[in-house]
Amino acid sequence: MVVLVGIDEAGFGPILGPLVVSSSTFLLPHPLLETDLWQILKKSVGNKRKRLAGRLLITDSKKAYSKSVGTRHLERTVLACLRCLGKEPGTLTELLTLLCPDCLERLSDYPWYKDAGRQRITADEADKEIASAVLKDDLASNAIELLELKSYCLDVAYYNRMVGSVKNKASVLFTATSRLIKRAFDNFAGDVLQIIVDRQGGRIRYRRILQRMFADVELKIVRESPAISSYELQADGKVMRLHFVVDADARFLPVSLASMVSKYLRELLVYNINRYFAAHCAELKPTAGYWKDGLRFIEDLKTNHPHVRYDSNQLIRSR
Repeated sequence: MVVLVGIDEAGFGPILGPLVVSSSTFLLPHPLLETDLWQILKKSVGNKRKRLAGRLLITDSKKAYSKSVGTRHLERTVLACLRCLGKEPGTLTELLTLLCPDCLERLSDYPWYKDAGRQRITADEADKEIASAVLKDDLASNAIELLELKSYCLDVAYYNRMVGSVKNKASVLFTATSRLIKRAFDNFAGDVLQIIVDRQGGRIRYRRILQRMFADVELKIVRESPAISSYELQADGKVMRLHFVVDADARFLPVSLASMVSKYLRELLVYNINRYFAAHCAELKPTAGYWKDGLRFIEDLKTNHPHVRYDSNQLIRSR
């Protein structure tokens, strides 16, 4: 059997809202490692919004989310997968407790997240139960098991502190990603552990940065190319293969699922930012937090709603 982990982020580019990095972890038979898991699990999942026929959508979160559709597909998939794990969060706080409990204390310092415990996660319970049952049966019939979903949420003040320390937001992202890699290595490294990370930016060589993050691990370069960079890491008798792959969020189901978990969590947290400021100035247009519109939102607050007080270090990311 192989443990296969997919890792991806949501929110690397915006100026407002958190950066979220997530992982999804599967156990599967070795022969399935090189297969298309969408084909293997075609009874329960699809990677296109059209012709789902009740199946769950698992795809790059940029394709799963749109202004017209909103978080419907993100929520349906994430909650159904969590149900497969025996987890059924009813509020945002419960969801955060399951995915990234370490961020809860930090988020409690933000005025816009204080009501997170009362924010209900609304989903069609019957649909979630059916979709989850179909997925669980499909996984079991192919000897596949969903082991875990986890996230690392970098709220804005925490993100700013990290950027201030390392002076590079790409390094902040890699640090967050490395935390999930280490978690997988500590918890799941056995005979075969494979981790696929969606490549960000144009970096091809990762040896030096990996050696900084994993100083006590023996590292071997397997391949470094424009499309994929692969490494083998060994320590304490444990081995993992780590792959940084261009467009992994569209090519590998575990990475797509991680992308959707990250996007769903970020959208819920950004919703709370908009809800908070709308309560103070109803005519303020909501924002998704991306640069152009985020700057518009900040300028609108300063110019038209100067009475609204906030800590800019909690709202606006370092550039």
